[in-house]
Amino acid sequence: MQVVFGIDVSKSTSTVCELIGQSKNEMTITNDRPGFTLLLKDLAAFSKQPQVIFEATGVYSRRLQAFLEDYGYSYVIINPLKAKKEMNLGLRRNKTDKTDAYHLALIQRLYHHPVNQLQSQAYKQLNSLSRFYDQLTSDLVIAKNRLHQALQSTFPEIENLFSTAKGLNYWKIISHYPHCELVRQTKENDIIKWLIQLKGIAKKHAQKTATKLKDLANKTYSVVSESSVEVEQVQYYAQRLINLNEQRKNLVSRMVKLAKSLPNHDLENLESIPGFAQTTAVRILAELGDIRRFSSPNKINAFIGIDPGRYQSGEMDASLSITKHGNALARKLLYRAIGQIDLASKTKPCHIADYYESKKLSSQTKGFKKIAIASIHKLIRTIYALIINDQLYDYDVATHN
Repeated sequence: MQVVFGIDVSKSTSTVCELIGQSKNEMTITNDRPGFTLLLKDLAAFSKQPQVIFEATGVYSRRLQAFLEDYGYSYVIINPLKAKKEMNLGLRRNKTDKTDAYHLALIQRLYHHPVNQLQSQAYKQLNSLSRFYDQLTSDLVIAKNRLHQALQSTFPEIENLFSTAKGLNYWKIISHYPHCELVRQTKENDIIKWLIQLKGIAKKHAQKTATKLKDLANKTYSVVSESSVEVEQVQYYAQRLINLNEQRKNLVSRMVKLAKSLPNHDLENLESIPGFAQTTAVRILAELGDIRRFSSPNKINAFIGIDPGRYQSGEMDASLSITKHGNALARKLLYRAIGQIDLASKTKPCHIADYYESKKLSSQTKGFKKIAIASIHKLIRTIYALIINDQLYDYDVATHN
């Protein structure tokens, strides 16, 4: 008789439902060592390893996940959206933690979800580093917006200094000249001498930048004086952006070093895809993990949530849009990667870009999101083939296949 443990995880406690045949036992445990010891005692009471199922609830479910792995128990970790959908198919009656734990156990008995495939600690570290990188990126966006707001009072015209993407040197210039009056008071030659010290700025570029900086400062009518608190705000957010940018670079370096320490050539194989910069390659590897644990590319589609949903009722059987039940960050990275591949195809041909462009030309609609999703399917099949066969990307081979 198969025993199923459904566990509804919350912040400090978890509700456990043991489904044994037609009977069920329920209890509440704390999400700490005493609580997990109590759960271990119940799990160990059965000669055949019980099936354990719980929802992925971010940081809260990670403790339970770590405990089960430490003691060698396999488990099913299910996306909350998918769990809700399956529970609503005639199972759920009341919304309580106890019924959730019971219905989690019940849907495992009905649907027989495959157990989670364990990965090495290196892949877990890669994933954690990727998530940290994503958080820093969000902080970067917030800091950019706040810098923009602060500059409106001190030196709004400086935002026109560079026409291309603003980066490290732009933030350093703002940190040094947070107010237009500071530029007006400084001789152009002194500005040039300071600019030359910045990485990537030669004398000719420095002269052009200094002239433009002076021109912008003379055009500016500032709201506050150079001794105002707004100037401090500008310097704070400019320095914050410099620090965040440096932290992200360090994280990428650590991810690359860790990926290269794995006993395979996965990173090199991913980097060989046209349009895949090292950061894109290592973050996709970090989010997908060990691709060998998937039995087919379709399993990866389901893992990131681009598998099509289905609606069945009586004689009706219809395909719906993608489920979005999986790894949202991996989905976003792969979606962006299609654009990068398409952009790089001008100099580095890729069969995925060929497919994307041909579909765009034949499409009767202006929206290309569905075409991008279809291109992601192709990309995933390519990634799977490169990793499983341990080979670099070859345009001729790809187009032939």
